[in-house]
Amino acid sequence: MLIVVALGGNALLKRGEPLTASVQRANVRIAAQSLAALVRAGHDLVVTHGNGPQVGLLALQGASYRPDEAYPLDVLGAETEGMIGYIIEQELENALEHDRPVATLLTQVVVDRHDPAFANPTKFVGPVYQRAEAEDRARAAGWHIAADGDRWRRVVPSPRPLEIPDMRVIRLLLDQGVIVICAGGGGIPVVRLEDGSTLGVEAVIDKDAASALLARELKADALLLLTDVDAVYRDFGSDSAAAIPSLSLEQARALDLPAGSMGPKMRAAIEFAEGGGISGIGRLEDALAILQGRAGTRVLREQDATDGREVD
Repeated sequence: MLIVVALGGNALLKRGEPLTASVQRANVRIAAQSLAALVRAGHDLVVTHGNGPQVGLLALQGASYRPDEAYPLDVLGAETEGMIGYIIEQELENALEHDRPVATLLTQVVVDRHDPAFANPTKFVGPVYQRAEAEDRARAAGWHIAADGDRWRRVVPSPRPLEIPDMRVIRLLLDQGVIVICAGGGGIPVVRLEDGSTLGVEAVIDKDAASALLARELKADALLLLTDVDAVYRDFGSDSAAAIPSLSLEQARALDLPAGSMGPKMRAAIEFAEGGGISGIGRLEDALAILQGRAGTRVLREQDATDGREVD
């Protein structure tokens, strides 16, 4: 089976941890073991990952320059895609004892330059702050900010991904048995101009939305959206909260999930499952068990959900 695995931000940085190279590498080393288990089970992999904390950190570093000298978000996205991809690539190669080739591809993703998201920033980037500090930083830097749990963070535009121009390269690598790390942080956001050329834009694409598009374009068999929560819960946060092992498309669409956390993952899961593939949401360490229907939450087309579809 061909599986697209989307690593959530927890694969690199748990909330409250310092954003250091050593901390990120230690977390990726754990993630690599889970990915390696999928490969050892006989599956081919394409790996994507988030970059919100990292791109936000680079943006903070850029604030030390004059405004006209700071690097735009598309360039920062490319930098983080290379940095995070390098760590994942190296740790996954080590976990597999260099038995399979692994490659990181900087991936451009086309968005609509007229997407309304540019006027309504929603994507969290960078560290969390107390509200007063976030408001001070927003005034000084011209940020948009929003509540993230009990803290506040910067938010930036997150337009919908439309096209992945590098699909031919990804397919070439897969045809040669390469495990591909691509579309990191949702990919590098670009727009197409009237003459057909592309140009980077100030945005950060949602990693889960880009992963669903990637999985559909590759005709993958499964999309795993891995995070630090063991499953999707009904009535999450209440005394009656209960994990949901499986959802039909109709049931999944009826759920009311937080826009800043599980909502984007469920939308991505639905978009991919509509084509007949298996979508799974759950903990990073349960990746193989989610694929097999023994952990997490799976989203399937109605006919697949009712027949208890399992995967070896």
